[in-house]
Amino acid sequence: MPLDRQPLNSLGLPKPPSQTRVVVAMSGGVDSSVVAAMLAEEGYDVVGVTLQLYDHGAALAKKGACCAGIDIHDARRVAEQMGFPHYVLDYENIFRDAVIDEFADSYLGGATPVPCIRCNERVKFKDLLETARDLDADCMATGHYIQRKAGAGGAELHSAADANRDQSYFLFSTTPEQLDYLRFPLGHLESKAATRELASRYGLTVADKPDSQDICFVPDGNYASVIEKLRPGAAEPGEIVHADGRVLGEHRGVIHYTIGQRRGLGIGGLSEPLYVVKLDVDNKRVVVGPKEMLATRKVPVREINWLGDEPFTSREEWHLSVKVRSTRPPREAIVRPISETEAEVELLTPEEGVSPGQACVFYETEGSRIFGGGWIWRGY
Repeated sequence: MPLDRQPLNSLGLPKPPSQTRVVVAMSGGVDSSVVAAMLAEEGYDVVGVTLQLYDHGAALAKKGACCAGIDIHDARRVAEQMGFPHYVLDYENIFRDAVIDEFADSYLGGATPVPCIRCNERVKFKDLLETARDLDADCMATGHYIQRKAGAGGAELHSAADANRDQSYFLFSTTPEQLDYLRFPLGHLESKAATRELASRYGLTVADKPDSQDICFVPDGNYASVIEKLRPGAAEPGEIVHADGRVLGEHRGVIHYTIGQRRGLGIGGLSEPLYVVKLDVDNKRVVVGPKEMLATRKVPVREINWLGDEPFTSREEWHLSVKVRSTRPPREAIVRPISETEAEVELLTPEEGVSPGQACVFYETEGSRIFGGGWIWRGY
């Protein structure tokens, strides 16, 4: 039977599972382990690949982190149990150059970066994806909670069925070409409990393994301590200044502060609560002000990855919903293209704590489709 007339398998490819090679990106956690076990049970030619992103004997590789030493061991055990090959690739240098260095420099520049997005964009969905092609795989599967659906214009990216697990904010930069090759077998599940039930059914030792927390290379969420190790001498003291010009105190380094921060400012005794409203890196100043100063309506966005069917610049404006932080729900907005990769986003309801370095992700206003997104920067 001609290839284009054969029935599609569960991954949407016109061939039997036994003739379909799938590289599964295995972090060692329960999600990617279930994906690998599920596809192996269905009869696919599974190849597991785990990335060593940093020295897993170092202090940075803490318990509960993604891609730590114990995770490599756990991924290998799953592969042995389910009977498919497993490889560990040393990506330390790539990860440092593409993710960690930019993270440090962004923080030093007063931004609040999201390194998990850069890791997906520059490591997992770039270098690892090319490795999958080199292994003659028909596709690459991951344990991300997001959905890939067939649309009139090709593969579309949609939010996960479980809104509490949805990872679309971290995957907005997936390109159409990458989306053609990627598969996300867990995106349709209604809860994380369903994933753990599958892990138990397959008898996986990781069935009860806790989820990874924080950024993988940042112990205990202490960003500043990592920056100081990566960039010695970066934490220079300076003034804490009120937006009206009053000097209120001293800080121990701009890297210890983020936009919207209220606690730990060290300027007690004032009649009003104050928040960090600006980080003036050039003058080593932390600017504080009342909460209303955090409200933002216009957001400059660049490095846009567009996933719509029509060209981004084919309209003067797009009426979409956007997320400006991973923990916030999408809010209605007007997206006005400036170029194919830049736009001004007008929030219909002002948001507090919008920070350079965060992502602005575009969503269908009524529906689950993701239209891409970009990076918030200091445009004004």
